[in-house]
Amino acid sequence: MSTKSYDLIVIGGGPAGYVAVIRAAQLGMRTALVEREQLGGICLNWGCIPTKALLHAAEVWRTLSSAKALGIHVGEATFDFKQVIARSRTVSGQLTKGVRQLMAKHKVTVVAGEARLDGRGGVNVTTGDATLKLDAPHIVVATGARPKELPGASADGKHIWSYRHALAPAARPQSLLIVGAGAIGMEFASFYATLGTAVTVIEGQSRVLPAEDDEVSAFIEKTYRAQGIDIRTNTTIDTIQPGQGGAVASLRTAAGSETLKAEHVLVSIGVVGNTEGLGFEGTRVQVEAGHVVTDPFGATAEPGIYAIGDVAGAPWLAHKASHEAIACIERIAGLASAHAPRKDTIPSCTYGHPQTASVGLTERAAAEGGRKIRVGRFPFRGNGKAIALNEADGFVKTIFDADTGEFLGAHLVGPQVTELIHSFGLARIMEATEVELMQAVFPHPTLSETLHESVLSAFDRALHI
Repeated sequence: MSTKSYDLIVIGGGPAGYVAVIRAAQLGMRTALVEREQLGGICLNWGCIPTKALLHAAEVWRTLSSAKALGIHVGEATFDFKQVIARSRTVSGQLTKGVRQLMAKHKVTVVAGEARLDGRGGVNVTTGDATLKLDAPHIVVATGARPKELPGASADGKHIWSYRHALAPAARPQSLLIVGAGAIGMEFASFYATLGTAVTVIEGQSRVLPAEDDEVSAFIEKTYRAQGIDIRTNTTIDTIQPGQGGAVASLRTAAGSETLKAEHVLVSIGVVGNTEGLGFEGTRVQVEAGHVVTDPFGATAEPGIYAIGDVAGAPWLAHKASHEAIACIERIAGLASAHAPRKDTIPSCTYGHPQTASVGLTERAAAEGGRKIRVGRFPFRGNGKAIALNEADGFVKTIFDADTGEFLGAHLVGPQVTELIHSFGLARIMEATEVELMQAVFPHPTLSETLHESVLSAFDRALHI
């Protein structure tokens, strides 16, 4: 069997993999991309993009429901749940098609099939009964991650859901139990509750969105409860059993045990890297805690083999994956400008209602790190644009080193904050202090003025509170 040779082979066509081959092609490398399912990976097909399409529909429904407060009378509004789901799938399909066009534009060879390493520099790709041999001096593994499952309660699409099932159900459930109050769980809670599903969220830790700043978590929990979502923290699942018309979950709390019935149970307790079946056992590649161990540029312990994106560990974010891809390829190409992303400069976003966004250190982490800090807070109710939009709930929180003025972190909850956080991400990259952030001119009237006011607040100079 003949072998096709390339300068670079990438396994996995998600936000890490397809960005890697594009950057490699830009740098003149002959590239091949191996994908066993759909180009775009989980993000475009079953994650970031379709969930945002669903959440946008929920946001429009919420706006219609409150239009009377704006003096707008829309009559009796209704929604077609199947059409809401269908549009989200159309959006995903459109973007997947766009990735295919990008591959053609950059003359990337796309190989459909299951990839397995074959010694140093070799990759065997299996499609049905056929096997294709590829080789390259550089192989990048970008196989992503999959949902963790509860022991004894594998997702079956009937009673127990993963996020894939929650994205394309046949009908809107009357009740939904969500296990896990991280970003994915809380986004689905927001979507389904807005459209009328009775939603219960359980979380083993003491607060929802446990990776976020304490104040943001508390605000989100209070707001979601006010929206009718039942939230149970410090609660774990013992078992999930099929029941009449749904599933019955056995819950455990400090106070004891109880059972809860729901039409479906959505398990959202994190992800684990897709490291199996890749042939790592014949290499020095190390896998720990479900992810491949790498240096900041994606290099593994095996020369010529790299890993990027979700398979290389947290944070499991598409934008982190893409930037890792660029850094990895530019290091392979020998560019002096190659720059690995710093995890403390990567924004994190949750797109429910209200939105949350953060970058850098939380107040607790900064204090536990021995920092003397200054903290600024500014509520959206003090912002003219937010009031005009009838979306004045939430706040912006900023954290600075009290001695040097170094900007340490920001934590936002409220309208469109996922579109505002990049300013603070840029500030982290540029190692800004309060001086630069105070001198920056924010246009009026905009939601972005809340960022400026929060910085001013940290130094007792806020103007509108």
